[in-house]
Amino acid sequence: MKTTIFLQTALLFIALLGGSSCQPSGGIIQPGDYSETIRIACVGNSITYGMGIEGRDSLSYPAQLQDLLGNKFEVRNFGVSARTLMSSGDLPYIKEPEYLAALEFKPHVVLVKLGTNDTKPHNWVHNGDLEKDYTQLIQSFQALESKPKVVLLKAAPAFPERWGISDSTIVNHLNPRIEKLATELGLPCIDLHTALAGRDELFPDLIHPNAEGAGIMAHSIYEALLGQAAK
Repeated sequence: MKTTIFLQTALLFIALLGGSSCQPSGGIIQPGDYSETIRIACVGNSITYGMGIEGRDSLSYPAQLQDLLGNKFEVRNFGVSARTLMSSGDLPYIKEPEYLAALEFKPHVVLVKLGTNDTKPHNWVHNGDLEKDYTQLIQSFQALESKPKVVLLKAAPAFPERWGISDSTIVNHLNPRIEKLATELGLPCIDLHTALAGRDELFPDLIHPNAEGAGIMAHSIYEALLGQAAK
């Protein structure tokens, strides 16, 4: 049994590292390069917030990532439910106090997981603004004195759709554009869609992962950040 679990973990690790042209083959950061606690800001919507997860303070993906990384890191959750990446969306993330709090945190790493709510039809009509608004968000963090590494997270799957959020739009439109933008700006991205594909049992409401799904996200991000499998 332990051998099977090890092989499954190893195969997932290899797939994650090789599944995206903007996903690095080595670690995104080297902890030894930092003389202070490494601050990681998790920017995102309800999936980052931990919507639907009982005990989200300890089981959301940012909380589980903190547990994996340990005391050398400080991971904070700046997720806000239902928020959009695009400023033309119905509930723009940049208008929330959590956005300002993320900037004031002066992170060394910023994990951005936005875009899922932008695929709702009434928001997607403005999709021509996606790259412009995403770039402005990225630059607002890059301008900080902490000079953080900004990492783009590709959207998790929907099974297959709810509340106007469609996996077809995520797969065929949103995620390719996130990956393309990351490549153009020379930023790493992490493919959470591949990590969770086919795991509909982990999405009770078809959109939000449960604690186990959030754990897979945390492990995927850990492995991409440090270039090694989580213990």
